[in-house]
Amino acid sequence: MIERTTIVAVDCIQCKETQHITTKTEDLDSWENGELIQNAMPYLTADEREVLISGICGTCFDNMFAGDE
Repeated sequence: MIERTTIVAVDCIQCKETQHITTKTEDLDSWENGELIQNAMPYLTADEREVLISGICGTCFDNMFAGDE
């Protein structure tokens, strides 16, 4: 069976830069149907998962919390 992939284009709501995330179509469907994203797509980086969840890229997310340490 051929594994299908989907490329999701997400514009960061902060910087407006487009992020392109490649995921397995079946895994994307699983997440959209309620599976936790870290369980559905463990092969994505934390930044890739965050942009799918919140629409905020990793750089902007880090900048939002810079200095909170």
